[in-house]
Amino acid sequence: MTDGGGATLAPAKASTIRVVLSHPLYRASTLALFLSGLGMSAAAPLIASFLITELGASFTVAGLYYLTSLTAPVAGYLVGARSDRTGRRLGLFRICAVGGFLGWLGIAYSTELWMPFVISAVVLGFAGAATSQLFAAIHDELTAQPTVANDGVVAVVRMALTAGWVIGPVLGSFLAASAGYRTMLVFVAVATLAQILPLGNLRSTPPLSEEQSPRGSARAAKSAPTLRAMLPLLAFTALYICVYAGESVKYAFLPLYMNEQLQLAPELSGAIIGIQPLVELALMPLAVVVGRRMGMVRLMTFAAACGVGANLFFALSGTAAGLFAGQILMGVVWGVFAALGIIVAQRLLPTAVATASAIFISSTAISSALGGLTGGLGAAAIGLPLVFLVPAALAGVAVIGLAIMSRKETRRTSMDVVGETEEVAPRSDS
Repeated sequence: MTDGGGATLAPAKASTIRVVLSHPLYRASTLALFLSGLGMSAAAPLIASFLITELGASFTVAGLYYLTSLTAPVAGYLVGARSDRTGRRLGLFRICAVGGFLGWLGIAYSTELWMPFVISAVVLGFAGAATSQLFAAIHDELTAQPTVANDGVVAVVRMALTAGWVIGPVLGSFLAASAGYRTMLVFVAVATLAQILPLGNLRSTPPLSEEQSPRGSARAAKSAPTLRAMLPLLAFTALYICVYAGESVKYAFLPLYMNEQLQLAPELSGAIIGIQPLVELALMPLAVVVGRRMGMVRLMTFAAACGVGANLFFALSGTAAGLFAGQILMGVVWGVFAALGIIVAQRLLPTAVATASAIFISSTAISSALGGLTGGLGAAAIGLPLVFLVPAALAGVAVIGLAIMSRKETRRTSMDVVGETEEVAPRSDS
């Protein structure tokens, strides 16, 4: 069975899980991304507490630490562009992972307040590009050896990153409480370095040249893509930032709202927070199936609308049931975006998939800064829980933008189908 371009497709009955488990790169990438999510999520909620407790930072200065992640998109672009020029996906991945290990170890043993800020801005910005290199390597392999489960493979591997984020905060809190913040950060450094181990001495498949590639698949970029070529990707990423900004607002203010104003029991508050990742993990495989049928961007438009609804529940319900409903809707949002976001980003810049992956993945740093800024100003101006109207508005902007992109996607898909039909059965001259 072939894909029309000469490449052999895996049998249709082969399950996505079987494909992932049987392929060395996909299997190793799944383990590596789980370790990556485990390490990153263990540190994320506690880094401010570390700065305050161990290095004497004020609350204001500790909050400014998160702005150091704004260097990540620049670093990600530089690494991605290098990767697209050379095709050395896994080599750059290993370099970034080692850099992350050294960076987190440096923060763990910092003795001055300025040290974590400099290390995060300079070193960890590049370390964050490791994930994008794995997705670029997976894309190259799927292009060279397509299967009927291409999108499903990406979704399953992406699920491993989400699973790491489910477990990491709990493990990080336990380590910080039992062994101290510095020990917790050493664990983060080790988990970051351990990403390398599952891949062993694997080498990635070189990106296909234009002559080798089937029509519409990715090609190795001989030069950096032009700004005009990148505009669809940048527009999509900007809309993703609008949706993701709500996460910063939620994690900053939803616990305060539940504990101080609604005075919910700790067990109930924990259940409300924990329902989202469970819904997200359950929906990610389904998102790929539905996205193929109705269009991925169209499904993401629906997911962004769920984000609007979720934040309206947070802002206006005033009950635990309403907060549960909001968190379930947020699970829908991230079940769709986590599964499909990287796929859509790579398709919007097919000639430079490493650059596309790096730009999209590193954009979460910008969204966190946007959410922190708008959430802080909103909380000061209108208070809790009305501050959640701010991310509802941002998600509304994303709904409009994604709806416009969805119409263009549908039109482009229709034109591709017509073109393929004309190639297979050209009109006879009568």
